[in-house]
Amino acid sequence: MSEHTRPVVIAARRTPISTRGMRLRGRSVHELAAPVIRRCLADAERAIGSSLAVGDVVLGNCMGPGGNIARLSALAADLDVSVPGMTIDRQCGSGLSAIITASDAIRAGDSRLLLAGGAESASTAPLRIAHGVPYARAAFSPTGFPDPEMGPAAQELAAAFGIDRDRQDAYAERSHRLALVQLEAGGFDNELVALDELGRDDSPRERMTDLLPRFPSLYPTLDGPATGSVTAGNSCRISDGAAVVAIVSTGSRGDAPGLALLAHATIGCDPALPGIGPVAAVNQVLAAAGVSLDDIAAFEIVEAFAAQSLAVLYSLDLATPDFVDPRVCSGGGALALGHPWGASGAVSVVRLFTRLVREGAPAGSLGIATAAVGGGMGVAALFEVVR
Repeated sequence: MSEHTRPVVIAARRTPISTRGMRLRGRSVHELAAPVIRRCLADAERAIGSSLAVGDVVLGNCMGPGGNIARLSALAADLDVSVPGMTIDRQCGSGLSAIITASDAIRAGDSRLLLAGGAESASTAPLRIAHGVPYARAAFSPTGFPDPEMGPAAQELAAAFGIDRDRQDAYAERSHRLALVQLEAGGFDNELVALDELGRDDSPRERMTDLLPRFPSLYPTLDGPATGSVTAGNSCRISDGAAVVAIVSTGSRGDAPGLALLAHATIGCDPALPGIGPVAAVNQVLAAAGVSLDDIAAFEIVEAFAAQSLAVLYSLDLATPDFVDPRVCSGGGALALGHPWGASGAVSVVRLFTRLVREGAPAGSLGIATAAVGGGMGVAALFEVVR
C-alpha cells in the first residue's frame, strides 16, 4: 500500500444513544443517520479547509427495513443524487466493518471522501416472518451448527472463564461510572450531534452499585433456573443510535489530524461461543502491524455483556478478576451507553477519535476498536494518530 493511499478518519460523529422505545423511538433508521452524515461532512470540510466530493456512503445495519439504508440516508442528508450508498450487515460488527470496507476502497485508489459507519433503530425494526411465524432474529448459523442467543452464549463464557456474578456486576458498574464522569465533564459533547428529541446519552445510571444486586438471573444453569450470573444489569440495553466517520486518503487530508487505519481483521470462531471472537481478530491486527498490546494507548470493545467483555479482556491480558486495564473503554461502553447493534462498532471508532485525536494524543499513538459478532466472528481495527 502506498503511503499516499493510506485511509485516514478526519471526522467522527454520533447521535446520542437511547434505549429502545424511549426518546428516539419515533425516528426511522435513516432519520438517525442523516443528521450525523451532514455534520460529519461539515466537520471534514472544515478540517480540510475546502468542499469535498463524496464518493460513497457505507453504513452498517442489522434489523432495519431494508431498501439500502445507506442510500436512503445519503439522500435524506441532502447529498448530491450522484452519491451512492451501500448497506452492510455483519450484525454487531456492522458499523466497524463498514468503516473497514470504505477504508479498503481508499487503499485501492479511491481519492474521494467516503462516509462510513452504522445506524440502528431497534424501536422501529419491522416484524419478520418465516414460514408464517414471526421471529426476533434470523439464524446466525445453519441447521447442524450451534446457534445460541447472545445472552445464553455470554452465560456459557462466564462459566468457561469462571467469571462470577460479582465480577460481572463490578465491570458493569465501572462502565456506568466512567460514562457518568464523561457526561458530567462534557467529554462526549464534541462527538455528539444533538437531536430534537435528545441532546445527550440517556442510559448511564447512577447508584448502579445499589441497583445491580437486585437484578434476577436471566438464564438458568445446570444448577437451576435462578443460578445464572448474566442479568439485565450486567448486559447492554438494546438501543437506537447512529455513528459516522469521514475517511480520506493520506494524500488528500492536508494538515487535518486524524486516525489512520493500519490493519484490520475479521475472523470466525466457534459459533457456540461467539463472544470470544475479538481475541483472534485483535491478535491478528497486532501481528500484522508488528506491535503489542503494550503499545496501544486506547482500547474500545463493544460491551454487549460484562461476561463476554471480561472473557475477551482476560484472554488478551487486559483484565484479571481484580483489575481492568484503564485503557479499556475509559469513558464507559455499551453496558452504560447502550448497544444500537449496527452502529456500535462505529461508535467505538468515534470514541477512539475523541480519546486520541480530540484529546490531543501525540502522533503515532495507537488505538484498537473491536466487536464480537453473532454466528461466531470477531472484527478488529488498529488505528494510528496522524497530525
